Amino acid sequence: MFHSFVVKEEDRDFLRFFWFKDNDTSKEIIEYRMRVHIFGNSPSPAVAIYGLRRAAAHGEKEHGSDAKHFVEREFYVDDGLLSKPTAAEAIDLLTRTKEMLATSNLRLHKFASNSKEVMNAFPVDDHAKGFKDLNLDVDPSPIQRSLGLCWDVKRDTFIFQVTDIKKPFTRRGILATVNSLFDPLGFVAPIIIKGKFLLRELSGEALDWDSPLPEDKKETWEAWRTSLQDLKGLEIPRSYVKSTLSTALRKELHVFSDASVKAIAAVAYLRVISEEGVCHTGFILGKAKLAPQAAHTIPRLELGAAVLAAELAETIMDELDLSLDAVEFYTDSRVVLGYIYNQTRRFYVYVANRVQRIRKVSSPTQWHYISTKHNPADHATRSVPADLLSTTTWLTGPAFLLQAEQSSSSEEERFDLIEPDSDIEVCSLVTTQSTDGSYLRCQRFEQFSSWKSLVRAIASLIHIIQTYKANDHHNTCRSWHHCSKPRSVEELLQAEAAIIKSVQREAYKEELACIVERNNIPKKSPLTKLSPYLDDGGLLRIGGRLKNASLDLNEKFPLIIPGRSHVARLLVEHYHDRVKHQGRIFTESAIRNAGYWIVGVKKLINSILHKCVICNKLHGKATEQKMADLPTDRLSTEPPFTYVGLDVFGPWTVVARRTRGGQAQSKRWAVLFTCMATRAIHIELIDCMDSSTFINALRRFFALRGPAKQIRSDCGTNFVGACKELEIVLADSREPNVKRYLNGEGCTWVFNPPHASHMGGAWERMIGVSRVVKASY
Repeated sequence: MFHSFVVKEEDRDFLRFFWFKDNDTSKEIIEYRMRVHIFGNSPSPAVAIYGLRRAAAHGEKEHGSDAKHFVEREFYVDDGLLSKPTAAEAIDLLTRTKEMLATSNLRLHKFASNSKEVMNAFPVDDHAKGFKDLNLDVDPSPIQRSLGLCWDVKRDTFIFQVTDIKKPFTRRGILATVNSLFDPLGFVAPIIIKGKFLLRELSGEALDWDSPLPEDKKETWEAWRTSLQDLKGLEIPRSYVKSTLSTALRKELHVFSDASVKAIAAVAYLRVISEEGVCHTGFILGKAKLAPQAAHTIPRLELGAAVLAAELAETIMDELDLSLDAVEFYTDSRVVLGYIYNQTRRFYVYVANRVQRIRKVSSPTQWHYISTKHNPADHATRSVPADLLSTTTWLTGPAFLLQAEQSSSSEEERFDLIEPDSDIEVCSLVTTQSTDGSYLRCQRFEQFSSWKSLVRAIASLIHIIQTYKANDHHNTCRSWHHCSKPRSVEELLQAEAAIIKSVQREAYKEELACIVERNNIPKKSPLTKLSPYLDDGGLLRIGGRLKNASLDLNEKFPLIIPGRSHVARLLVEHYHDRVKHQGRIFTESAIRNAGYWIVGVKKLINSILHKCVICNKLHGKATEQKMADLPTDRLSTEPPFTYVGLDVFGPWTVVARRTRGGQAQSKRWAVLFTCMATRAIHIELIDCMDSSTFINALRRFFALRGPAKQIRSDCGTNFVGACKELEIVLADSREPNVKRYLNGEGCTWVFNPPHASHMGGAWERMIGVSRVVKASY
C-alpha cells in the first residue's frame, strides 16, 4: 500500500539509492530516487494510515458511515479484520469500501474469508495469495496469516505454528525462543509465563547475553522448549460465542485476576445469553506478567493483579464495539476486596495509588470473591504444560458463567479490613516529624526546567493556601482547585521570596544560625566577605555601605543565592535567555541588576554557556581544514631563491616631480620575490604593469640573486579586471616575450589554480609583513 502514496518532489532526495542503469547488471551503477513511499521507511506507515483514513472520510457521504468506520477502526496499517453475521452484509460492506477507496486510487484486495459466498463475490485477482489457485468448492482453504496470527479458514479457528529451531543455551537464545511465540491475545499465556520465569531464573547466573548457562538447568529448559510442539494441536475458535451477538438478550464482561510469588495474571471472558435463554462464554483477552523481583507480600501482588484486571477491562471496553450490560471482576483475595471496599481507613501510598486506579475503572460493587479452585487466572500464575492447556478453564472460563441465573450478591458481600496487627499492608504507623513550615523543600525545585515555571507553580500554591485561609464565600476560588486566572504581581513576588528563602535555609543553615545569635560567621564560609544580614522578610542579603543611597533595596543589598543550587542554575539560564545569549558579562550584569548575588556566578555561567546549544551555534568556531604536506621545493636545501614565489602588490601614489601647476603624482607597484625554502624576500619597484617593465624587474632580480629553477604565482585575478579597464597590457608568463626570456634562463613558471589564494600563503604572508613595515615610515 505504501507505493500508492507519492513523495513530494522536495523530499525525494532522502530516498535515493544506487542501481544498475536500465536495470542491466552489465551497465554502470547510477543514482535513482523513489517517487513513492517504501517499506522500511519510518514515515511510511503514518503516511499510509493518514491517506487511508482521509480517503474514508472523503467517501463517507457517498458510501456510508459503516464503510468509514470499517477503515478507521478495523484496519491496522493495510490489513483489515472484520466479522459480520451474514455473508450478504459482508459482501455489501466490502463492495462499498472497495469502491470508496478506489476513488482515491487505493485498491482493496487480498480477500480471505471462511465463507465461499463472500469469496465468490469478488474476482480471483482480488483474492489472497493462497486462494487464487484454489477451487473453493473442492480444495480445502489454506492457513491464512492475519496480523501475525495463524487462522485456519476452513475450521474458523486460530492455531499456532511452532518451528523447532534450536537456539544456543544462552540468555540470547532463551529470549529468542520465548519471544518466537507471537500471542498478543494471551491464548497461551500460562505456557509462555513458564519460559519467562526460566529466563529470569537463568539470567541471574549469566555474565552476558552469549555466555553459556549452567548445564544443570539445561534439562528443565529443554523440557519446556520441547513441550511447545504440543501447541500444534491447539485450536481456539475465532468467534467469541456460537450465537449471534446482535440478537443476544444480554452481554456481560467477566474479568478474573490472581497472583503468586512468581507471576500475576488476569483473563477476561464474554458471557452472552441468546434469544433462547442459553448461556455462552468466550475467551477475549488474557495477560500474565512476572511478579516484581523486589520482595512483595501476597496481598500486594494480588492488588497488582487486580489493577491488571482493571486495565484489561478498560482496553476491552475501548476496543470492543459492543454495548455491555454488565462488567464484573473477581479475585480470590479477601484482603484486596477489603482494600477496594474500604471507605474509612487511609492506606500507604503504594496501596492507595492502586486502589485509586481500580476505582477509576470500576466501582466496589462490581468486585466479587471467587475461590482459587474456580479462578481461571490461577492457571497463568502457576503455568500449565502445553498438552494440558485445553483441559483447563483458561480458554473456556469457569462453569458458573454458563448458568442461566447467577446469584447477585453484590449488595450482600462485605469485606472488612483485617486487623492491622495481622496484615502488614494496613498496619497503623504513626510518626512524628518536626518541620519548619515557613519554607519549601528544595528537592521539588529540581522538577522544573525554567525559573518562570517554578515561580508560577509556587505562586499557584500560595494562591490555594490563601483561598483556604480566606473563608470568603463570595470568592469563586475555594479549597483545592486548578485556577486559570493569571497570578498577580504580589503573588509572584511572594513566590520568589519563598523560593529564595527555602534555598538559603537549606544551603546556609550554619550561617543563618550565627546571624540570628549575633555570632561571627565561620571563616571557611563563602559568605564571610559579603557581610550578610537578614532583612525584615527573613531573606539573606549582602551588606554594604549603600544604606542611605536612593536606590532600590535589591540594588543596594542583593539577595544571596547559593551557586550550587538548582535555583541558581534556573536564574542564570533565565537571564541568559533575556539578554539573547550575549555572553557571560551581559548575563552576569542582568543577574546583578535584578538584585541577585549568586555565589560563584562566573564559574556557573561559563559552565551553562559551554552547554548552551544556541550559544554553540552562534559563537562556535568553524572547522579548520587540515593542511596538506609542504611541497618539495619548500623543504629543499638548494641555494636561496632557487625556488621562488612571486606576486605584485600595490599601487601607491608617489610624487614624481614638481611642476609650475603643482606636484605631478604617479603610481608605483612592487614585485615581491620570496625564497620558498629560506623565506628571504627581494622587492623590485615598477612604475607600470606592462610586459617590458616586468621583464626588466625579473632581469634585475636574476642579476642580483641568480637564476631560479621555478617560479610560482597565482593567476593575478585581483588585478586582471583593473588592467583590462585601464587598457594596460598585463604582464603574463604566457606572453611570448616573457616566455622566451624564461626559457632562456632555464626557468619554469607554475600557476596556482584560480580562486585558490590559500595556495599562495608563502608570498601573501610576506606581502602582509612588507605592508606593515612600509606603513611604519
